[in-house]
Amino acid sequence: MSLVAIVGRPNVGKSTLFNRLVGTRQAIVDETAGVTRDRHYGKCEWNGKEFSVVDTGGWTSNSDDVFEEAIRRQVVIAVEEADVILFMVEASTGITDYDSQIAELLRKSGKPVVLCVNKVDSGDKVYDTYQFYGLGLGEIWGISAANGSGTGDLLDEIMRVLPEDTTADDDYPDLPHIAIVGKPNVGKSSLTNALLGEERNIVTPVAGTTRDSISSHYNKFGHEFILVDTAGMRRKTKVNEDLEFYSVMRAIRSIERADVCILMIDANAGLESQDMSIFNLIVRNRKGCVLVVNKWDTVTKDSNTMKEYDRALRSRLAPFDDIPIVFTSVINKQRIMDVLDAVAHVHENYSRRIPTARLNEALLPEIENYPPPAWKGKYVKIKYITQLPTRFPAFAFFCNLPQYVKAPYKRFLENKLREHFDLLGCPVTIFIRAK
Repeated sequence: MSLVAIVGRPNVGKSTLFNRLVGTRQAIVDETAGVTRDRHYGKCEWNGKEFSVVDTGGWTSNSDDVFEEAIRRQVVIAVEEADVILFMVEASTGITDYDSQIAELLRKSGKPVVLCVNKVDSGDKVYDTYQFYGLGLGEIWGISAANGSGTGDLLDEIMRVLPEDTTADDDYPDLPHIAIVGKPNVGKSSLTNALLGEERNIVTPVAGTTRDSISSHYNKFGHEFILVDTAGMRRKTKVNEDLEFYSVMRAIRSIERADVCILMIDANAGLESQDMSIFNLIVRNRKGCVLVVNKWDTVTKDSNTMKEYDRALRSRLAPFDDIPIVFTSVINKQRIMDVLDAVAHVHENYSRRIPTARLNEALLPEIENYPPPAWKGKYVKIKYITQLPTRFPAFAFFCNLPQYVKAPYKRFLENKLREHFDLLGCPVTIFIRAK
C-alpha cells in the first residue's frame, strides 16, 4: 500500500488535514506550534483506492530554539520512506525560510511532491497562493483543512501521482508474506533465526537492535513463505530518535504488505497497551493474526497456568478473540513448529473462497430463526449472501432495508459465519447491501 507523508513547518494545519483525510480526530489540533510530538498514522480512501497517511508534524526538541534541525530530520526520513510527499504551507504567512529549506530538500529528492496551500478560507485568499510558485515545486493546490474546501481536488492530484502499488519481495510475488511484529525485545529476531536455522538477524538483550524490516525466504518442513522480521514498535512517547521513527514506519508497512502477522508478546509482561495498539493495527489492516506468547519457560507454572493465561488473553482481545495462541520458548526451541502450523492454517483460512450455495445453505436458516430486529415497524429481510472477491474474508448480505441493520446484528452474523466455517485468525468484514 502506498504511503503519503504530510510535511511542513509547525502550525500550518498538518494535523487538521490528517484528521480530515483519515476521517477521525486522532491528532490533537491546537494553535500552539509543535503540539504534534508523536507519529499519527491512518488510512484514507478516495475513489475506491486506499493509501496510508503519516502526519510527521511538529517533531521538535524541547528547546525554544525553533525547529530548523528537527524539521530537517523529519523531512529527510519522510522523503526516504514515503511514496508521495504532501508539502503544506500557509497562505497568509507567505514563503518563510523554513518553507524554502524544505522545498530545497524535496526538489533534490526526486519524489512526487504535492504542494498544498492551507487556510485558503475565502475567495480573496486565492490571490495569496500564487507566490508559492516561487518554491519551484510546480502546481499549487489551495485548500482549507478546517472546512474541507479544495480537499477533493487535492486528493485527485494525490491519486494521479501515487505510484502503482508494488508489493514487497517481487522475487516471490505468489508466496504468502508473514510479518513478525511486536514490541522491542520480545524475541522476534530470535524466532526468525530459530525458524531459519541460521543467525540471519543480530540478537542482543538491548531493545531496538533490529532497525529495519528484514525479509527471508522460508522453505522447510512443507511450508514456504516470505518471513519478515520487523523493528519493534515502541509507544509513541518513546519514539524520540530519528532511527526509531524510521523503524516504526517500516514496521507499519510490513504489516500492510503481509498476509498473516505473528504478534509476539513477552509472557512475563502479558498483553500490554502497546501490544493492543499493534493488534488493532493488524485488525484495521484486515490481516490474519497468530498470537505468540514467548519466554514461556520463565513463567512459574502449575497444571492450569496455560489455560488461565489463554482465557485472560482472549478476554482482552474480544471481540476478535478467534485467533490461535501459541506458547513458546524460542531460546529452547519449544513449540516453534506449532507457530508455523498455526500460520499455515490461518493463511489457508485467509485465502479460502466459500461457495455462495454453501453460504446461503448454512446462514439463511440461522437468519430465519433469528431475524434482524424490526425498526419503527419495518422488517428487514436478508435474502442472499455471497463472499466478495477481496484478499481478506469479506461477505455481502443483500436485504431490503440495509440502513436498519445495526452493529450488534452484524456481530451475530459474524459469529454464525465463524460457527459454520473455519475462519480462525482472520478478521471478517461484513457489508449489508440493498438487493
